[in-house]
Amino acid sequence: MTYRGGCHCGQVRFEVDGELSEVNQCNCSLCTRTGAIHWVINPEQFRLLTDMSKVATYVWNTGTARHYFCPVCGIAVFRVPRRDPSKRSVNVRCIDGVDLSQLKIDFFDGRGTGVVK
Repeated sequence: MTYRGGCHCGQVRFEVDGELSEVNQCNCSLCTRTGAIHWVINPEQFRLLTDMSKVATYVWNTGTARHYFCPVCGIAVFRVPRRDPSKRSVNVRCIDGVDLSQLKIDFFDGRGTGVVK
């Protein structure tokens, strides 16, 4: 299935292919503050429909993770995750029409050991 989504103002838009059934909620300081729910996918499943020059990047701590957000409305849309930089993580809250109550949400301890529960 192909999902479409984007930021609040619509400047950053994307498509992602796959079966959306299981996602992660992380308790690190950034994810806690932004409320991101992560769908970790392979990069080839993700297509950015917006020119990358219209997307802002936030890098902190180890410099491994890359957090991409809209510079207009500030919504965090997708990222390169620290625990596996070969993957991409889409903020499920940015996918059009997703009902979070229908998804299995695992807990990821981003403040501690990094264990998924």
